[in-house]
Amino acid sequence: MNKGVHLPETWTFALRNVFRQRLRSAATLTAISLGVVGLILAGGFVQDIFVQLGEALIHSQTGHLQVAVQGFREGGTRSPERYLIDAPEQLRDEILGKAGTEMVLARLEFAGVLNNGKRDLGVIGEGVEPSAEAKLGSYLRFIEGRPLADSDQTGIVLGQGVAKTLGLQAGDRVTLVISLSQGAINTLDFDVVGVFQSFSKEFDARAVRIPLAAARQLMDTHSAHVMVVLLTRTEQTRQMQSDLRERLATQGYEVVSWRELSDFYDKTVQLYERQFGVLRLIILLMVLLSVANSVNMTIFERTREFGTLLAIGDRPGRVFRLILLENAVLGLLGAGVGMLLGSVFAWLISAIGIPMPPPPNANIGYTALIRLTFADVLSAGAIGLTATCLAAVVPARRASRLPIVDALRRGI
Repeated sequence: MNKGVHLPETWTFALRNVFRQRLRSAATLTAISLGVVGLILAGGFVQDIFVQLGEALIHSQTGHLQVAVQGFREGGTRSPERYLIDAPEQLRDEILGKAGTEMVLARLEFAGVLNNGKRDLGVIGEGVEPSAEAKLGSYLRFIEGRPLADSDQTGIVLGQGVAKTLGLQAGDRVTLVISLSQGAINTLDFDVVGVFQSFSKEFDARAVRIPLAAARQLMDTHSAHVMVVLLTRTEQTRQMQSDLRERLATQGYEVVSWRELSDFYDKTVQLYERQFGVLRLIILLMVLLSVANSVNMTIFERTREFGTLLAIGDRPGRVFRLILLENAVLGLLGAGVGMLLGSVFAWLISAIGIPMPPPPNANIGYTALIRLTFADVLSAGAIGLTATCLAAVVPARRASRLPIVDALRRGI
């Protein structure tokens, strides 16, 4: 004879009690579900900020990785001539041989003075490969003119802050002056072909870009300072950095990731993680208080029932476990409903998008999404379940220790 699968008696009793108190159980489930939904949406929103900010920095300034002569980050500003990559094409070919590498760009960095015929402004410039930079800079927005092209031998693009300070626009002519290490001063006239906005106001206030050939002419070199590496996927950054470091360290090169180059990003991540941590705590407390109130009311109404259980021989520990189990069932149901609703709401919101203004110290607004990960959804559900169980501990302990005579007589 086949026997069906039956739930343990305690579980059956707990389920009956949950569905017997329908109105109060519904209120508790609502509180748990809303808390879990709030955690999922807030966590997905913050996760999207991290992803979009990182991609904006990668695809407007840094690339995924940058390879330079060891010491360039510390001493390159003072003595750029000491940190030149003598054979950039050979290094490019070596890096492109690694699987997962999409593109490698050479940059020659310089500091100089830009003159509009009336006033000067100190700028930080880069000699770039125009067509390759156009592919990398998908987050670089041109508010006037156009990007550099390979045919622009004397073209220059300016950050929005530079153009505003000097009163320049596309079509104007400027003079770039730089000092060489030997003490000589080189100048070259350029035509402004475009004005750009990146994600960072600070970068736009000093940045200019000219063709790599023009930068080499100004600096009297055929070398480069930095090889910018663009990968097929951002998630490959850490592994690729480790591989390149192992491969290039003996040749005197350092490999730096985009996160190491972006102090602003790390500070933003730390700020939002603290804020989200506080939000998690607030939601946890809200669920705790809501569930604790519901449990207290339930115990108040069912005191005579618990007194009867104790009177017929049930031990206080069993009563305690029964109340915890009932709330665990509510927690599981509430967490499950919350995870489902949170995922649906996240999908709907992402399909519409949330227009966001530029963050602090940024120029460009963006459309926010709710970016979900399985770990975040599971974490939100676990927090809802944990809060529900914790909220029941004190009331359950008090109910299990009620004097039997008082419980049966007073029903409180």
